[in-house]
Amino acid sequence: MFPMAMRRGLSLIWVAVAALGAAEGLCACGAWAQAAQSSTAMDARVDQALGGMRRGRMVAEVAVSPDGRRVAWVQGARGGEEIRVAPMGALDKSERVTAASGAEERCGENRIAWSPDSSLLAFFSDCARPGEQADLYVSKLDGSAARRLTQLAGFAQEPAFSPDGTRVAFLYVAGAEGPSGAVFAQRARVGVIGEGPADVSRLAVARVDAARAQAPELATPETLHIFEFDWRPDGQGFAYVAAAPPGENNWWVAKLYTQMLGGEPKAILAPSEVAGPLHGLQIAVPRWSPDGKAIAFIGGLMSDQGSTGGDVWLLSAEGGTPRDLTPGRTSTPEWLTWGGNESLFFTEQEGENARLVRMELKGGRMRSTPQCAPPLFSIPGTVGDGRMSMSLSVARDHALWLFSASTPDHPTEIYAAKADGKMTPGLAGVEQLTHLNDGLEREWGKTVSLAWKSDNFAVQGWLMFPKAYDPAKKYPLIVEVHGGPAAAVRGRWGGGGSLSPTMFSALGYFVFQPNPRGSFGQGEAFVQANRGDFGYGDLRDILAGVDLVEARYSIDAKRVGLTGWSYGGFMTMFAVTQTHRFRAAVAGAGISDWESYYGENSIDQWMIPYFGASVYDNPAAYAKSSAIRYIKQVKTPVLAVVGERDGECPAPQSFEFWHALRALGVPTELVVYPGEGHGFTNPEHRRDVQRRAVEWFARYMPEVP
Repeated sequence: MFPMAMRRGLSLIWVAVAALGAAEGLCACGAWAQAAQSSTAMDARVDQALGGMRRGRMVAEVAVSPDGRRVAWVQGARGGEEIRVAPMGALDKSERVTAASGAEERCGENRIAWSPDSSLLAFFSDCARPGEQADLYVSKLDGSAARRLTQLAGFAQEPAFSPDGTRVAFLYVAGAEGPSGAVFAQRARVGVIGEGPADVSRLAVARVDAARAQAPELATPETLHIFEFDWRPDGQGFAYVAAAPPGENNWWVAKLYTQMLGGEPKAILAPSEVAGPLHGLQIAVPRWSPDGKAIAFIGGLMSDQGSTGGDVWLLSAEGGTPRDLTPGRTSTPEWLTWGGNESLFFTEQEGENARLVRMELKGGRMRSTPQCAPPLFSIPGTVGDGRMSMSLSVARDHALWLFSASTPDHPTEIYAAKADGKMTPGLAGVEQLTHLNDGLEREWGKTVSLAWKSDNFAVQGWLMFPKAYDPAKKYPLIVEVHGGPAAAVRGRWGGGGSLSPTMFSALGYFVFQPNPRGSFGQGEAFVQANRGDFGYGDLRDILAGVDLVEARYSIDAKRVGLTGWSYGGFMTMFAVTQTHRFRAAVAGAGISDWESYYGENSIDQWMIPYFGASVYDNPAAYAKSSAIRYIKQVKTPVLAVVGERDGECPAPQSFEFWHALRALGVPTELVVYPGEGHGFTNPEHRRDVQRRAVEWFARYMPEVP
């Protein structure tokens, strides 16, 4: 379960429950106000830390024109984005592109896409109906007003021009106020459950030469929820990953389809039906070969849609048996594109590094031995163009690649790489094109990459130092476990979320972020190493990393805390039942009982690949990793926080854990945030989580004079 954030559901009642020990019972809404009033000093410290983190300019998307002559990008945060376009090589001379009628009018504008001939830029804008509805526009980039193509009534995203430039396809959920999916706030579970209408993402198509804005043509049936797609090279159809509704649950059993415009869908790959290493796993990023005869994709064990990783696979466009092109690779490919009929480019996470690799398939794509060249670049940080996990924007000739990147030592900027590897000196062999954040100074401590051995695995993680670190002093340590589990903590400038490592660093903590088995970055065998073993091998990896940190750095071993969100919330709940090493813990959106969780969540399909069977067929597999089974071993004070409308890690899981600790007399507190899903969207709620977490660690890991 990988935290994301966007949509909010309908607001219900504020629920705040707290218990600092067994003697203290439920606190009603008044407890919230009382806590806020009594924490003025802590608020000031948290606000100061958060203020330093918010400095800087964000780059949300990057797109190079197919001819390589211009660059478009999106600056700013959701709801206040601004699109800029500039000549390649002169990004400091950018101009705003907008559907607004005046220079002072501000709209939410994003999701940019170039036409194949580089003459048009498509994007979504809510200028016509601010804050209510985005529509698709195209701009000629000649100073004339952008032209509105659609009259939508729902949520739309991911525009892509047809190869001939006459149409734009996009994902469209009619009637939806925002994106649908398990990470967003779920509808209230009232009335007849499971029989209401589901949000269905369909492929919609708009004509570029439309005389007026109109409703788009819906190209796929309402019986399929489309997750991602690619145009056929001839523009006459699509390849897409889809499943029967509800999409929030069925992505884990999605199939690969092809469909001609005006035709019927044809399933050409169903992972549940194939033999071999892809059986029962997930697929993503389908991409047609230029000649239309093959489709490449990423396939592997993935715990969340959008958190993509696995091997590079190849399949005939007619279907058949897929071929693994990267078996045994000790890295995690995450995105790909064709460089020609016999070559592929893919991005991958390799330990601490983000890399771009070229693969040659000469001598017959389905038979030849793939040959991978040395990486075009290798960056110890985070890269992407804003569309998908580690996706890059590339010019038509595949000689020029653009993306935004940040590392622990460099704030976000736009960079370029060339296929020949010949770039002017810059960060990790790529060229910096923008200077949006020049002069920005870190408001937290430095970050280093660490590597260690655990069992037979090589494990990697990140350690963030306290601000103003003094090696002569002893510091507390917070261990933060990422969500997923099929995900990874990547090197980056800063770090947000509801449990922010940079905030803790700014307040004087070491923060350790391990990537234990189950994570991306060490190959598919490493990703799959925690199947049927949640909380055991991965906890050994984490504790071995803590041993390394304590041995190498100035850590106060009596002041080590644990936190995490989603799968990290589960690991927090489970770890305190297995060890007393952690003096305090904060569990965000955790899972305490896998057996009851199976019947409470909205995404039970994700569990089968990990547990091997449903809870009804093999309850022992679920009980083995349930924290509630070992709850009497807990001595660690635990704060639990969760969203009221969380469908991925439902609030009852946190209630169950809190209730047990309260009954056992272990210091505990639970806060349920109204209207929130798995990823919190309300800034005040996120701030409150951060403040409460800081207070919790300060209370139970106090500095001893």
